[in-house]
Amino acid sequence: MTSSILAQDPTLADFGRDPWWLVLGKIVFAFAFGLLATLLGVWFERRVVGYMQVRPGPNQVGPFGLLQTLADGLKMAFKEDILPKAADKVVYFFAPTISVICAVTALSVVPFGPMVSIFGHHTPLQVTDVPVAVLLLLACSSMGVYGIVLGGWASGSTYPLLGGLRSSAQMISYEVAMGLSIVAVFMTAGTMSTSGIVAKQAHGTELSIFGQTVPAPGWYAILLLPSFIIFFIATVGETNRAPFDLPEAESELVAGFMTEYSSLKFALFMLSEYVAMVTMSAVTTTLFLGGWRAPWPITIWEGANSGWWPMLWFFGKVIALVFVFVWLRGTLPRLRYDQFMRLGWKVLLPINLVWILVLSGLRSIEDWDTRGKVIAVGIPAGILLIASIFWPSRRPKPKPTTQEQVDNRPHGSFPLPPMDLQVPPSPRITRVVAEREPANIVAGSDSREV
Repeated sequence: MTSSILAQDPTLADFGRDPWWLVLGKIVFAFAFGLLATLLGVWFERRVVGYMQVRPGPNQVGPFGLLQTLADGLKMAFKEDILPKAADKVVYFFAPTISVICAVTALSVVPFGPMVSIFGHHTPLQVTDVPVAVLLLLACSSMGVYGIVLGGWASGSTYPLLGGLRSSAQMISYEVAMGLSIVAVFMTAGTMSTSGIVAKQAHGTELSIFGQTVPAPGWYAILLLPSFIIFFIATVGETNRAPFDLPEAESELVAGFMTEYSSLKFALFMLSEYVAMVTMSAVTTTLFLGGWRAPWPITIWEGANSGWWPMLWFFGKVIALVFVFVWLRGTLPRLRYDQFMRLGWKVLLPINLVWILVLSGLRSIEDWDTRGKVIAVGIPAGILLIASIFWPSRRPKPKPTTQEQVDNRPHGSFPLPPMDLQVPPSPRITRVVAEREPANIVAGSDSREV
């Protein structure tokens, strides 16, 4: 990579120098990106799931049905706003806004592109950056669950309360795995700044393995494959998306924490879910997929990572991750609660701890380049992780035959019907037939004699 392209990487010293109107414009852009991505995300999900289920999806309102989400929002705005009598009015009103604000706030430290010139000002395409920006992202994802928990509690109803409690347990279980996944990124990048992490994933770097110089990938999704897999699974759990949508669980809890909400408050909860999905896709892109940097075939063009082009690569990666979210929802069934908790505590957490221990040991070896060690160990470890999650734990037992089921039933159990599916006659009918049988025999003998 040439020095002219590397010069486009912003640093912490480049922030805090913009005029107020430029900072305000960046804030408006980040908010508009979250809102517009949410509106298009709802349409995108309905179209993709419709394609998977061999049905058209929204296609009447606007070209390709693009305005269907806007029409649904207007419809919700004019619906009757119902307030339960047992609800805590203040908390009930502010709970949806907490989830939306936390999801949008995380976009403030996400880099959308490199240094660009806006009306003569050389500025990074990022609202702000701090030395602990990734911790801010974790804080926003953790605080977002408060809106769900408080909304379920303030509704004054059983099902919303159960949904809120499920969400809190879900956040605790998967926040630990998510944090440990980011620890591997800290150890490799040496910084918690989001712009610094993107700069560390520059393509075209080289590594030395036993004296041999070979090209190395820069994305941490390849270098830290186990951390990337665990982080994305935890992200799906954090955003309450299928197959981890247990706080909603319409087959069990009606609509979960949103059961007692209507009108715009219900729309805010739905908005917060899609904003969180887009935000976590942007965070995953920043931490593991090179941020705004172009993928490999495009990097042949020297100007791919300069100017305004990187925004296109960034949006493309975000859309690809959103597609994976939708793909999971249209493919996998909802997990049982015990399966969900077992995956978080007994699978993801131990594997993450072992992987961090291995990564720390590799960094302590001095005669082998760190990047080469991570590649040589991380990729096989990621493949083994995928195999351990999706490989069946044991061979299913052959189904017993019907006769074996009858023979193995416990003594004194409820009697089974006859195997020929003939229902035994009623005792009353049997008694009546027995009483009439001598008369029938006599009548029959008389007729034969005649």
